[in-house]
Amino acid sequence: MKAPKKIRLNRTEKNLQLLFDDAEYTLPAEYLRVHSPSAEVRGHGASEPLLVSGKMHVGIESVETAGRYALKIVFDDGHDSGIYTWEYLRELGENYAVNWDAYLQRLQQAGKGRDPDESPVKFIN
Repeated sequence: MKAPKKIRLNRTEKNLQLLFDDAEYTLPAEYLRVHSPSAEVRGHGASEPLLVSGKMHVGIESVETAGRYALKIVFDDGHDSGIYTWEYLRELGENYAVNWDAYLQRLQQAGKGRDPDESPVKFIN
């Protein structure tokens, strides 16, 4: 797969903009973090990725090329082990709405949230 023509890190808006020949995507840092292709998130052979919560405020420190086929994204929470191939970044862009909705549903089912400061305690009357 061909590399994007342009890659722009917007630290203020906490997103990564990718311009391919035929498409453009703006991917939020939180979305990229919770969908990291790392073993930490994907698991070691697990059928379903591990659920990462509390990343609402995560940002991107830096972006580096990994050969001619991918990006290494360094997040401000210290996570830096995912290698995002051009193909995977395109897939994340194309399927953003579906992936994000599925992630939010998984969070809700697990009783977890996006905000790391949100209390997981449920009050009973």
